[in-house]
Amino acid sequence: MILLNGWDRCPCDVEPSQERSGPERGWGATTPRVVGRMGLFKSKLPKTGRPLRPKEKEMLKSPLIIFVMGGPGCGKGTQCKNMATKYGFCHVGLGQLLRQEAQRGTRRGQKIREIMLRGLLVPTGIILDMINDKMLSCPESRGFLIDGFPRELIQAKEFERIVGRPPDVVMVFDCSMETMVRRALHRGQVEHRGDDCEPAILQRLETHYTLCEPVFTFYQQKNLLRNILAEEAPENIFAKCCSVIESLQRLEGVGG
Repeated sequence: MILLNGWDRCPCDVEPSQERSGPERGWGATTPRVVGRMGLFKSKLPKTGRPLRPKEKEMLKSPLIIFVMGGPGCGKGTQCKNMATKYGFCHVGLGQLLRQEAQRGTRRGQKIREIMLRGLLVPTGIILDMINDKMLSCPESRGFLIDGFPRELIQAKEFERIVGRPPDVVMVFDCSMETMVRRALHRGQVEHRGDDCEPAILQRLETHYTLCEPVFTFYQQKNLLRNILAEEAPENIFAKCCSVIESLQRLEGVGG
């Protein structure tokens, strides 16, 4: 399940920040403590993804699948677009998929919009169905950059159960909280995104640090985790991302 804060309002029940160390890669972030707890939206939306047919699993067996994780404002979306352009990959931006679906007039879109406006959790089944549908709609793609996924351990495990394979690699954008807040606030001003106000950003960061730590451990044990220092100039960050992809391509023998 994924936490997305509302567009039309910002959660304001945030207490002053407290020191909290990040995951094992040495994140020296200071994260806030948010009052209350994340809630589940009681609806008929599926909580598990639909099973893939054998032909669909076969379609997703060969392409590179790269998960790109990091908090709001870490720069992963920008770098995913750059990588997709250079390597001809399909960029699967989870946040964008959800916002697009929420703007449609379908019943599912209306439910997703209501969940997002209330700052609650979109069920894992919806997340997985949207990601898988997007990948299957690009059968000729050499690879997929899945941006903003997974957000918690159940999503990681459900992806492997449904798709029948793990990702090839998981990039984690390592960035301080101060940098992420500053970048996200700037993005909110430029793109007029209501979920990029400061209280919402702090709440999303708290969710990120809390829910993603078990995911990092899960992939670290599989030797799939690749840390990307995201405090540097964009071109330096991009070079590090390219290094990860090209090492995969050499391993897979697909050139590049």
